Amino acid sequence: MATDSSNGLEGDNTLQSICYHRGSLQLLDQRKLPLETTYLDIKDASDGWLAIREMVVRGAPAIAIAAALSLAVEVYNLENFNGTPVEAASFLAGKLDYLVSSRPTAVNLSDAATKLKEVVSKAAAAAASNCQDVFQAYIEAAEIMLADDVASNKAIGSYGARFIQNQQKDPTKLSVMTHCNTGSLATAGYGTALGVIRALHSEGVLERAYCTETRPFNQGSRLTAFELVHEKIPATLIADSAAAALMKDRKVSAVIVGADRVAANGDTANKIGTYSLALCAMHHNIPFFVAAPLTSIDSSLSSGKEIIIEERSPKEMLNARGGLGEQVAASGISVWNPAFDVTPASLISGIITEKGVITKTGTDDFDIKGFIKRAVGQCIA
Repeated sequence: MATDSSNGLEGDNTLQSICYHRGSLQLLDQRKLPLETTYLDIKDASDGWLAIREMVVRGAPAIAIAAALSLAVEVYNLENFNGTPVEAASFLAGKLDYLVSSRPTAVNLSDAATKLKEVVSKAAAAAASNCQDVFQAYIEAAEIMLADDVASNKAIGSYGARFIQNQQKDPTKLSVMTHCNTGSLATAGYGTALGVIRALHSEGVLERAYCTETRPFNQGSRLTAFELVHEKIPATLIADSAAAALMKDRKVSAVIVGADRVAANGDTANKIGTYSLALCAMHHNIPFFVAAPLTSIDSSLSSGKEIIIEERSPKEMLNARGGLGEQVAASGISVWNPAFDVTPASLISGIITEKGVITKTGTDDFDIKGFIKRAVGQCIA
């Protein structure tokens, strides 16, 4: 494998949240967007953990890739590791467990850690005496994840755009609403829900994208709006509380959101406010789609009731700019600040993945396990 790797977007107009070359990782500090563009050097897993926890990088796919690459940079530059291959694998596994603790709701992170542990375990079993073989196997596997994420995002965009057009009476004039940020800044590149919007725009059928501000951290107003303006996609920013009114005026063809974790029945954990949008969409008979890679699906959970919801610092609501600015709320007020909510499968029209769109089988639930089994079977065939 080449000694140099990037996210495969050279020459692309999309923004990059992750800049990686073997032995070096820089993450775009998304807390400072859109007013300032600053990249932070990530030298090891500790830097990666802090960047994820403090939301320098966010978005389930980007979190997983950033975590994996932060450890890849650490082991690439590691000096004087004198352990056995088994000890090298144990060292990596411990670091991965530590990284997973940074944002527990995003299943992509734990999924990536599990897969990387399998890689290093096999490498340790095959290596006769050289721990560097284990480290090399880890680095290459992390780099493959980076490249695969971009490819899967583009496939999500293609499948989603085609499916949504086929569902509309007039597929040549579509307006789509989205929530939070699911574009290049939330992934290794291109995006999931925003990738579908990007694909619709490239096909010339998108009249307008509507992005919610996404309080309290303002990922929509700071990040999604930034991406849409950067790529010259016609777009309008709305307050979170204006979504129902916009739907009532018949200005929305579909709602597309991302996902941090999808249960086996299709219940979906995503940025707080997603559940409200889904309820509004159903009331106004507007299709509501989730766009996410298969790595966002947690088949071990039977429903969304089992999803652990992270709660963020009260400061994000008490202070302006998602907690980074001056105080705006009354001192002494209590705060409830969940980062995510769970949208039941009954409110979701389809789940757009890199293998196609998962639809319902005549019930309120999705046969996700069956879809994955068929998708894997096709790949093997």
